[in-house]
Amino acid sequence: MNNLFNQWRNINLVLRIFVGLVIGVLLALVSPGNGVVSIFGSIFVGLLKGIAPILVFVLIISALANATGNIGPRFKTVLGLYMSSTLLAAIVAVAASFLFPVTMKLTNAVSNTPPSGIGQVIKTILANMVANPVASLMNANYVGILCWAIIFGIGTKYLASKETIKMSNDIAAIVSAAVAAIIQLAPFGIMGLVYDAVSESGLAIFTTYGKLVLLLVGVMAVCSLLLNPLIAYVMLKRNPYPLLWRCLRESGVTAFFTRSSAANIPVNMNLCERLGLDKDFYSVSIPLGATINMDGAAITITVMTLAVANTMGISVDMPTAILLSLLATIGACGASGVAGGSLLLIPMACSLFGISADIAMQAVGVGFIIGVVQDSCETALNSSGDVFFAATAEFHDRMVRGEKVDF
Repeated sequence: MNNLFNQWRNINLVLRIFVGLVIGVLLALVSPGNGVVSIFGSIFVGLLKGIAPILVFVLIISALANATGNIGPRFKTVLGLYMSSTLLAAIVAVAASFLFPVTMKLTNAVSNTPPSGIGQVIKTILANMVANPVASLMNANYVGILCWAIIFGIGTKYLASKETIKMSNDIAAIVSAAVAAIIQLAPFGIMGLVYDAVSESGLAIFTTYGKLVLLLVGVMAVCSLLLNPLIAYVMLKRNPYPLLWRCLRESGVTAFFTRSSAANIPVNMNLCERLGLDKDFYSVSIPLGATINMDGAAITITVMTLAVANTMGISVDMPTAILLSLLATIGACGASGVAGGSLLLIPMACSLFGISADIAMQAVGVGFIIGVVQDSCETALNSSGDVFFAATAEFHDRMVRGEKVDF
């Protein structure tokens, strides 16, 4: 049995998901409405729905408990670049979603009462922030989870013993391992989800998914090829594209196939060394980037959330959209190093509009269906940006001190 399981895990997950998708389509065409097949999708979504609140809670506590206070000028610069690019990416995603609105197929998508405006949204957020932490976890109140995790994380950092901090890291690792195990079931879950979708709507359902993929990839391309170089140009006052092409070629391509910013850290450090960056700087900034430089995750959270809102007929005003961008930026920083991390934070963003976890988790299921493309492009954008902005920060510091910079 162990050998069979190991052989299963050794098969590329993308290939397994693709096979599950094809099987789901074929079964829907041959025998639509079979409850046995659809149960796989329900179980998969249920597992994700159950683990997601705990995942967000423990990861944020662990990240804050281990945060370093040694911040030099370069470190401040790269931190600002990472956070500003993630926020701007979310804003670009909002603009693109307004210009090219897309929807997705959801069930019971009219059962929620949308908020009347930004005032009600802010009132709801404030109420959720102070909700009981245990109740927040039980009810998947992600705003409350985020608030309490920050409080407990800061408290752990300054008040807890080293053993307690280590325990928080161990708990985060255990939960992350549980998520990784659940992701191994994705081929079966996707089979059930695709089966339900095709049984109900036929093959036309892939037209909607195709538009969603095009929007996601299009926004990521704009951020990678236009927005990030513009930020670098403002900092360096020089053509940033030679540096960008090198980062995309030597970091982005690898990250596209590994689909893990954490796994791409050694590649990025090697590239930083060949770019002539200071090892003391990039040994900190690259792992930091793999944690908080999450342009792609912010884009995914924003686009998917607004697609759900469009599906439910919720009218989103500009102040609320900007608030969504801020929430997506904060949430994206907690999605690093976790399989399906950005998708699991969609419910948190959906809660901004009063959308229930049941509806939001259906969007997560859609995300896994398109994840073969979405996650690869997201990781490529994130990981190549780690090196790109680390280099930009150091080159800017050198230029301020009058040193000559070549790249």
